[in-house]
Amino acid sequence: MAVTPTDRTGRMSGFRFPDGVEFLGDGGDGNVNFSVSIPVDDDGFFGRECPECEQHFRIAHEDYEALPDDLRLWCVYCGHDDDHSEFMTEQQAERVMRAAGDYAQQLVGRMLDYPAPLPEIDEERLVRERRCVGCGLRYAVFGEHRFCPVCGSLPPLTVALDVLEAETTRLDALGELPDDVLVTLRETGVVHRTYVDTIENLVGIVEVLADRVFGSQVLSADTALKGGGNVFQRRDDLAGLFAEHLAIDVRSASGLDWSSLLQVWAARHVFTHCDGIVDAKCLVAVPMSPHRVGQRLQITEADTRAAIENTRALCEALVPAPE
Repeated sequence: MAVTPTDRTGRMSGFRFPDGVEFLGDGGDGNVNFSVSIPVDDDGFFGRECPECEQHFRIAHEDYEALPDDLRLWCVYCGHDDDHSEFMTEQQAERVMRAAGDYAQQLVGRMLDYPAPLPEIDEERLVRERRCVGCGLRYAVFGEHRFCPVCGSLPPLTVALDVLEAETTRLDALGELPDDVLVTLRETGVVHRTYVDTIENLVGIVEVLADRVFGSQVLSADTALKGGGNVFQRRDDLAGLFAEHLAIDVRSASGLDWSSLLQVWAARHVFTHCDGIVDAKCLVAVPMSPHRVGQRLQITEADTRAAIENTRALCEALVPAPE
C-alpha cells in the first residue's frame, strides 16, 4: 500500500473507498495496491516522524515530490537515516490502517453503507520555515537539530548560527516575562545565571565550529593540532592557526571587535573555573580590567548581547569564502 501526500481519490469495481484512497491495481502476487493520500497543512507541509527517537518534523510537500522514489531520509534531531517510508507519523499510519480495514471488511462480505472518511491529520504546525543551504529543501523542526532531512549533517556555520539565535531568543524570553516573575528570577540569581551561561556557551560554540572547519579544510590538521589540547578555546592560538593554515585573518574581520572578545574569553574562564571570582590569570589576560583579585564579575544583558553579536562575526569569519 503506497502512501503519498496528495489529494487523490479512487474506485475499484465492487468496492467503495473514501476520498483519499486510490486503487492502483493487482500486483499479480496476491496483493492489491492502494495509494492513501496524506493531507498537507495550510503552509504546504506534511509530517515525518523518526522511527528511532520518535520526534516529529515537517517537510514542504512540493520539495518532497521532486525527490527520487528511493530517497533515504535523515532524522533532523538524532541523525538516524532510513528509507523515507519508515518516517510515517502515528496519525498517518492510522489513516493508512483505516483504508486497509475498510477494504478488508468489504472483501469478506461485510459491505459498508459507505466507508467512513479517513481520519484527518492534526499534527503540530510549523512556527518558521527553514531552508537547507545545501539542497534547498524547505522543512520545519520543533527543537534543536543538527541534520537536513535529505543532506544529513548541516554545515558547521549553520549549526553555530542556530545556537547563537537560540541564545538571543533566551534573552528575549526573559524580557517577555511578567514583572513579578522577572523580579523573582532576578532575586534568586536566575537572570544573572542566564547571562553567565550564555557567555560560557559562546566560547564552546566557537570551539566546535573552529575544530570542524579546521579539520575539514586543512589536510595536516592532526599534525598541526597535535599536543595543543583544547587549542580552539584559546583565542590567540585559534587566530594564529587560521592565519597560518587557511590565510584567514580573523582579528581584522568585518564587524568583529577583537579586544572585546578578550573580555568574553576571560569571563568564561573566571565563571567556569573560579565561580566568577577574579583571579590573577584573568588580570594578566585583561590588563585593562578595573577588577581586583577576589572580586566577582557581574555580567549585564547589554554585555551578553554584545558578546553574542561579536561571536557571530567571529563565526562567520572562520568559514572560508567559497571559491
